[in-house]
Amino acid sequence: MKKMEQLNKALSEKRCVKVISGINNFDTEKVKRVVTAADQAGASAVDVAARENIIYITKELTDISVFVSSVVPEELKMAYDNGADVLEVGNFDNLYAQGMSITSREVLDITRKTLDLVGSGAMMSVTVPGHLSTAEQINLAMELETLGVHLIQTEGSAISEVVSNGARGFIEKAHVSIANTIELTRNLNIPVMTASGITVTTAPLAIAAGASAVGIGSCVNKLESTLEMIAVIRSVVESISKLRNPSKEEALV
Repeated sequence: MKKMEQLNKALSEKRCVKVISGINNFDTEKVKRVVTAADQAGASAVDVAARENIIYITKELTDISVFVSSVVPEELKMAYDNGADVLEVGNFDNLYAQGMSITSREVLDITRKTLDLVGSGAMMSVTVPGHLSTAEQINLAMELETLGVHLIQTEGSAISEVVSNGARGFIEKAHVSIANTIELTRNLNIPVMTASGITVTTAPLAIAAGASAVGIGSCVNKLESTLEMIAVIRSVVESISKLRNPSKEEALV
């Protein structure tokens, strides 16, 4: 089965896991570890920075689908020309870290310019800014669907207040993105990926909320060894698989 068929199958079965290497991660050795871990742990896709050498390294290391993220249409066109499987308008965390934000109009403009550059042949994913009101998020996502975008990604950890430790803290970090997932899945006919602060604890909650996929980044990137990364990614993959296909004993409980 071809990689895009595998990705779409994982999305339709609501078990897609994307591992996010980082929009600003240009450390080739770190990228190699993340991509290798994603491949060996059974992830459906990996998301990397819009750099030619990063895309080349990623495609050499894995046969799973490669997302490339940027907020610059020309960079996404470069990614498309260099074999990226999915173009993603996002990750906005870098903007937030610089004290900036992004509007609905800016997201639409970037998406339209990217589509003008690459045509309708590319699979497009767009992150809906988590700081927007629920109504704005829904309207933006519906406009993006009309434009022909194939996948919507949620976010929210940047505006989540985390005051607790352990599982409760993980839920506090992810709750905005998961709540956004609930609202968007009710109004869209395309898949939604829940990202931003997602861990093995909260990935099943995202799927239960209606997501077709989860994106995990920080819980993997903070680790140093490939083996640690594999263990975390595999735990997320298995937690979702278990949710979608419970054992006979669990189904009877």
